[in-house]
Amino acid sequence: MPIGRNSFIQMTKLSNVKGRITYISSHAKQENLYAVYETTERKFWRELAKCNQEEFAKSGTEGKCIEARELIIALPESFTEYQPDRLLQLFTNHFKQNYGTECIAALHHNKRKTNYHIHLIFAERKLLDEPIIKIASRNMFYDENGKHVRTKKEILGEDGEIREGSSIVKKGEVYEKKLFTAKDERFKCNSFLDEVKHSYTDLINIYVQDEKQKLQVFERGSVYLATKKIGKNNPKAQEIEADNQKRREWNRAVDMALISGVPEPKIMEVKRKEITEPIRESIARRGNRPRLFSRVVTVAVEVLEFLIASVLFKKTREVPKQTEQTEAEHPEHVAENSTAAVKTTKEEKAEPEQPKMTRLASKYPKLFKVNKELEDQNGAIQQKQKQLSAKKKELSEVTGWFKGRKKKELQKEIDELKSQIRDMKDYLPRIVQKIGYRSVQEFLKDFKASQTEYSQYRTAIEKWKKETGKEPVAHGIRAKLAEKKQEIQNEQKNKQHTHSQNKDRGAR
Repeated sequence: MPIGRNSFIQMTKLSNVKGRITYISSHAKQENLYAVYETTERKFWRELAKCNQEEFAKSGTEGKCIEARELIIALPESFTEYQPDRLLQLFTNHFKQNYGTECIAALHHNKRKTNYHIHLIFAERKLLDEPIIKIASRNMFYDENGKHVRTKKEILGEDGEIREGSSIVKKGEVYEKKLFTAKDERFKCNSFLDEVKHSYTDLINIYVQDEKQKLQVFERGSVYLATKKIGKNNPKAQEIEADNQKRREWNRAVDMALISGVPEPKIMEVKRKEITEPIRESIARRGNRPRLFSRVVTVAVEVLEFLIASVLFKKTREVPKQTEQTEAEHPEHVAENSTAAVKTTKEEKAEPEQPKMTRLASKYPKLFKVNKELEDQNGAIQQKQKQLSAKKKELSEVTGWFKGRKKKELQKEIDELKSQIRDMKDYLPRIVQKIGYRSVQEFLKDFKASQTEYSQYRTAIEKWKKETGKEPVAHGIRAKLAEKKQEIQNEQKNKQHTHSQNKDRGAR
C-alpha cells in the first residue's frame, strides 16, 4: 500500500515582483513552461511595485519592501493528463474568487519532470474604485528622504543649489496619486497559509482519479512530526534525511502509544515539553543545530516509550471488565442498517419502531478486526523490545579481554532485533492504510466513534426487544442478499413442483 501523501503548498514574500514575473513566465528562463495565466494587465504589477516602494519609504521600516506574495503549489503527476491552460486557469481563478485579488500564474515542470507545480503570484492590495489624485496648489518641496518640507531653503545645500535627491513639485502638478487600497492584513496571518492549504488540497482531490493518490494537509499541532522534502541536488540532502529518520522514529513511537491507549493530550504534552520547547529555546540562544534535534527526539522517544510501558502495566493490573461487546456479540449476528442515525420513533404508536443502525456503527465489525490486528502487532513489538532490553543487559554484563567474540555475537543479535522492531513498527500504519485510512490516529478516531454508536444501537435494540417481545429484523445488505437468495430458491422450487405436476398430468 502507498503511504498517504501530504500536500505541498509554500508561500514566499517577493521584494522584486516584476523580476519574478519575468522569471516564471519566460520560455527563455524556463525549460518546461506549459502555460501562463493572468487576471490583469502587466501594467498593474508595475504600479503595484511603485506603490509598495513608496509606502515602504514613508514608513521608515528597515529591511526589504514586500511587493507581492507567491504560492508554489505541487500537483500530482497524474495532472499532466489535463489540458495545461484550463488547469492553470482553474487554480488561479479559484484563488481570485476566494480572496478577490489579482494574480499571475505559471505551470511548470522541473528539469527531470518529476515535480509538476504552479507558481501563483498574488497582490496584497486591490485597485481603488476611484483613484485618489492630489494636485499641488503651490510649489511643494521634498528633501532627499522624501519628506515634505515647508520652504525651498530647507532643501538647499551650502552652495545654494538643491541637494541631490531633493525635489520640487510645481503648482498644478500631481504630488500624490493613490491607486491601491492598504495591504490586506489577512495575508500576513499564520492561519492564511493553513486556509489556502486546505482549500487547494480539497480542489486537487476533486480531480484525482485514483482514490489512493488523494492528498491530505499535515495539520499543525498534530501528534506526529512532518518529514521534510528533499529537492534535487540539495547540498543538505544527507542532513535532511537524517533529520527525517528521527522524525519517523518519533512517529512510530506515536503509533504505538495511540494503540496502547496513551491519551492524545499526553502525547502532545510529551511532544511540547521534550521537542517543541527545547528546540525553540535552543534556536533562540544558539541558532539552528541539526545534531541537537537528533538528540532531543531520541530523548522524547524514550520518554514516550516509558509512558507506553506505564499505561500497559496499569492495564495488566486492572481487573478485566465485562464490556457490552464481545466477539460473540459482533454485529454479524444482529440486525444491520446503514441508514441515518440510531433512532426510535417519537410518535405515539401502538408499537415502537425498530431502532436503526448508523453507517459508522455498521462499520464496527470491520474496524474491530483491524483494531485487533493493530493490538496484536503492537503486542508483538512489545515482546521484541523486551528481548532487545534483555540482550542489551546481557551485553553490558559481558566483561573481560577474552569476551570479544561473545560481544560481537550479542551486538549482531541486538542489531537484528532493532531492524525487526523498526520493520514491525513501519507495518502499523500499513494495516490501516489497507482500508483507506492515512494514519493510525485517523483510524482510531473512527473506530472509537463506531464503537460508541454500535453500543448505543445495541442498547436501543435490547430496550426495543423488551418493549415489543420481538426479535429484530435484519435490514442490512447481507440480510437483503439472503432474502433475495431465499426468493430465488423458492421460485426454483415452485418451478420444479409445477413441472412435476405437468409431467404427472401427461402420464398414461
